[in-house]
Amino acid sequence: MKLIPTLRQLHYLVAVADLRHFGRAAESCFVTQSTLSSGIQDLESVLDCQLIERGTRRQVMLTPLGEDIVERARALLRDAEALAEVAESGRRPLAGRLRLGVIPTIGPYFLPRALPEVRDAYPDLKLYLREDQSARLLDGLRAGRLDCAILATPYDLGDLASLPLGEDELLVAIPAAHPLAAAETIAPERLESEEMLMLEDGHCLRDHALGACAGHPLRTNEAVQATSLNTLVQMVANGLGLTLIPAMAVPTEAHDGSGVVARHFVAPRPSRGVALVWRASSPRRKEYELLGEVLRKRLDVRG
Repeated sequence: MKLIPTLRQLHYLVAVADLRHFGRAAESCFVTQSTLSSGIQDLESVLDCQLIERGTRRQVMLTPLGEDIVERARALLRDAEALAEVAESGRRPLAGRLRLGVIPTIGPYFLPRALPEVRDAYPDLKLYLREDQSARLLDGLRAGRLDCAILATPYDLGDLASLPLGEDELLVAIPAAHPLAAAETIAPERLESEEMLMLEDGHCLRDHALGACAGHPLRTNEAVQATSLNTLVQMVANGLGLTLIPAMAVPTEAHDGSGVVARHFVAPRPSRGVALVWRASSPRRKEYELLGEVLRKRLDVRG
């Protein structure tokens, strides 16, 4: 019988490819560096090819063939993990490990009220959270580093599957002392003469905010961009401008005493969607749908 690589050997190779460092790769695999190096050498012997360039102190480099083998190894490891997950989900739905990604403009505001209900419904679920921007979460999903993610839509999801959870209205965050704070509702054209503050590029809320005012040229301050919604609202409180804020964040960021008030737009009120996203090839679709049903019940986002 022809020798074939073991999953452990492939895991070692992928770890080295991801971290480009033997020591850190060994730590991530919970083995010694000599064990990891020996495993990769055995893998090269089994495949009868060189996967990693040697004889240099520079960052670890893969050979061209090694790069190809790594991608195939990722797919094999995902399939092996999926096999174990199918068996687990067949015994108990939503039990064991689940790696959930979430974007920064949803995680701090939605998860604190949603996760207790998830734990009550599925006490055997071990939920690992990763907060990051949408593009990097999608990369993690496609690479198998994440199982599913909560994102804001519209967003180009490519070939990923998704389950809509609900809508999250967008409101105008205004300094409490600003003349517009006295208005009950805000028409988009009233923002054309205001200094508008935005999150930095890469945050989808920036695109959703600009889309909410489509057709109305905004004076966005590109020299002052925030890395988080909390920082953005703090700049509003300090009178540096106005911004748009999702309804789910209003109780936390624009509460009484914050120096910021949130006002609805005139109808039709703009909003962003919230969706649970996963790989279309995942065998855990039914589990994600169960999770989505629990999350949907907690998506009450009145501003």
